[in-house]
Amino acid sequence: MYGYSGKILHIDLKTKENWVEEKPEEWYKLWIGGTGMATRLCWENITPRCDPLGPENPICIANGIFTGTPVPVGGKFGLASKSPLTGFIGDSLSGSWFSIALKRAGWDGIIVHNQSDDWVYIFVDDKRVSILDAKWLLGKDTYETEEAIRNKFGDDQIRSCTLGPAGEKLVRFANVTNDGRQAGRTGHGAVWGSKKLKALSVRGTSGVRVFDPKTLMDMSFHITKEAQGKDTEKYRIIGTSTNVLAMNKIGLLPTRNYQQGVFESANLISGEFLDEHYKVKVVACAQCPIACEQMSMVRTGEFKGAMTGIEYESLFANSSNLGISDMAACIKLVDISDSCGMDSMSMGVTISWAMESYERGVLKKEDFKCAKFPEGIELNFGNGEGAVAVAEMIRDREGIGDLLAEGTRIAAKKIDEERGTNSQKWAMNIKGLECPGYDARALKTFSVGLATGTRGGCHNRSAAYDPDIKGETDRFTVDETRGEVAARSEEYAAVYDTLPLCKFIRRCFTGKADRAGAWPAIASLINATTGWDFDYDAVDAIGVRSHEMKKAFNIREGWTAADDDLPWRWKNEDFKEGASAGTHVTQEELDYLKQIYYKAKGWTAEGLIPKQHLIDLGMADVAEAIGV
Repeated sequence: MYGYSGKILHIDLKTKENWVEEKPEEWYKLWIGGTGMATRLCWENITPRCDPLGPENPICIANGIFTGTPVPVGGKFGLASKSPLTGFIGDSLSGSWFSIALKRAGWDGIIVHNQSDDWVYIFVDDKRVSILDAKWLLGKDTYETEEAIRNKFGDDQIRSCTLGPAGEKLVRFANVTNDGRQAGRTGHGAVWGSKKLKALSVRGTSGVRVFDPKTLMDMSFHITKEAQGKDTEKYRIIGTSTNVLAMNKIGLLPTRNYQQGVFESANLISGEFLDEHYKVKVVACAQCPIACEQMSMVRTGEFKGAMTGIEYESLFANSSNLGISDMAACIKLVDISDSCGMDSMSMGVTISWAMESYERGVLKKEDFKCAKFPEGIELNFGNGEGAVAVAEMIRDREGIGDLLAEGTRIAAKKIDEERGTNSQKWAMNIKGLECPGYDARALKTFSVGLATGTRGGCHNRSAAYDPDIKGETDRFTVDETRGEVAARSEEYAAVYDTLPLCKFIRRCFTGKADRAGAWPAIASLINATTGWDFDYDAVDAIGVRSHEMKKAFNIREGWTAADDDLPWRWKNEDFKEGASAGTHVTQEELDYLKQIYYKAKGWTAEGLIPKQHLIDLGMADVAEAIGV
């Protein structure tokens, strides 16, 4: 088989055994790689309705079809488990040298079963698998852990996925980190921590065999050249943080826990300001010719020495949404999240819930007592020093940090039950996953994409904000086309997430970021890699099948249409100022959008998947389990 080894490695942390599962080529044609394959491996290996932090929730890693080849931005892997935040599928992507090392070691994926009695790390050295004592690594941050493992073996080619202190403490939105990149969102770090797995390290020494090297090289050279052109310019020069001013201009920049869409100090937390005053260099993921990550450092003041890569989603969550105009404090907050292994988005949005709860009197100064502030913290919006202290409390599960480490859904429910309050009205999550940096009240197509998203409040799995923001749809109104637009946008995104390829490359095939431009080129890349005969329709089916697999997983875990919802604030409170003033998503609008979305997907009015639909996608076993 070209492009794949045909082998999935299974490791049991309880018995310390490992074994190899060989998959047929037809299986790979269905599941390809990335989040699609990782979710399929979850379906095959997880115990339905299990505790996400229990032994029956496996870690499923799936490599990419283009990993280790010349294909630009193809060096990614998918990671999936049942999410401890949502109780549904938790799927993430990461671009790093770990995926290339895994491919060179001869593995298309790894499944880690059960739980260890003591802290361990796994070392996959080509075909040799060792489960080693990790007590000496405990307490080390993500970067220190990677470096310590490389130093132990004296080989800088060893690549690791690691936990930081947040994962060790089972913070529900803890990350898994590799090469400075995050398999972020949905709480993978907590799943790894529940298994007492501190790290997974790989050394691979073999090559990757492809069917048509010349075609693959020629196409890759062309895409790489295009990736240095105008279509990626904003990512290369300023990065995604350029979105701060763009979202502020149209009144959609989340501010003070999504109470507002305009931040009066947006210029001080903009990508342009970051570029001028804090940027040190830009960094690229493995196999990437774009290099969008803006490495930024604080050189003076209270947070001197803080340094990390800043993306828009991390930036909004730890600046405007906290009412913070001090870029140094924002960099420090993201530095804490990255080094200790926490999702910077969920962390920031959780702190913003705590800030609003403090300002409304639900939480008190004494609730925020800690070693650093023994009298407590006056956690008003804009308090950068206080936000940094609370982030550290979450990391360590100190004081109220133990509650906040559960995320906004659980934290709000517990506080409301204890104090008779209604803070769930400003707990900004969908299905338990904190919301992204696009306020959906004035993005009506995106609102249904978020509400129905299999992952929860995620901008990466639905691209439905794109037509709203670009004016291809009227973002303030609802009509019968929106279900189709939302459905097709998430399937489009799922193609990239399953290969996986970074979506920033989408205009570099023909200059157009649509199916007509990309799918023929992607089919040619797949065929040159594998020797298959994929065409436009086969590429399109990748996204449909991958998304249906995630949806099927959620249905098996107990999903109902009631779970497809938006935060109370987005359904009941208008924007008061800015270009989006006077808008929100009514319950009637959301109900209508859900119905036309389910219809566009070919599902029932209750959002369930017909058996024949799944059978037509090659998912007969799934149809038997959950189809109607």
